[in-house]
Amino acid sequence: MVTSEIEKGFQEIWKLYKETDKRFKETDKQIKETDKKLKKTDAQIEKTSIAADKAIKAVVALTGKWSKFVEGLIAPAVERMFKERGIKVDKIYQRVKSHKNGESMEIDILAINGDYAVLIEAKSTLRIVDVDDHIKRLEKFKYFFPEYGNVKAVGAVGGIVIEESSDKYAYKKGLFTITEKGDCVEIMNDAEFKPRVW
Repeated sequence: MVTSEIEKGFQEIWKLYKETDKRFKETDKQIKETDKKLKKTDAQIEKTSIAADKAIKAVVALTGKWSKFVEGLIAPAVERMFKERGIKVDKIYQRVKSHKNGESMEIDILAINGDYAVLIEAKSTLRIVDVDDHIKRLEKFKYFFPEYGNVKAVGAVGGIVIEESSDKYAYKKGLFTITEKGDCVEIMNDAEFKPRVW
């Protein structure tokens, strides 16, 4: 009797072992399938990441092209717009650069005469941070361009899209704001506006 009980117990243990072995094999199979799925997902993530990088680079390139487009809209109207504001400019330059002591500065549009230098920053979308950046540029202008040390430097920011009330912010900071109006560009500031002079 003891032998039959031992044999019965052994058979139950053997049965449990076979079930456990079967479960281990099923688990191993599931792990291998999951591993395959993860490798496939990793490959998809990598492809998506590469596509996202390309899209970001395309947007950055497009944004730069839009800014150049905005410069191209503003530059031909600069003489007329500032003459209407009592600042007659006789020279207009685009993409003016200066390098000094390892630093550099670029001005999108520089309009000058014997008394004034108008520094214009052109953006496809104008934000408050762009206004602040342009003020920093105006503060360093005579350092980078000492040949204009005796002129009154004034600033203007331009954009097709005006976000975050950046036009009102620019006004308070003493900058002209230029935007598209109909089929041309115009200075938005009212007649009472007095530009800040650097």
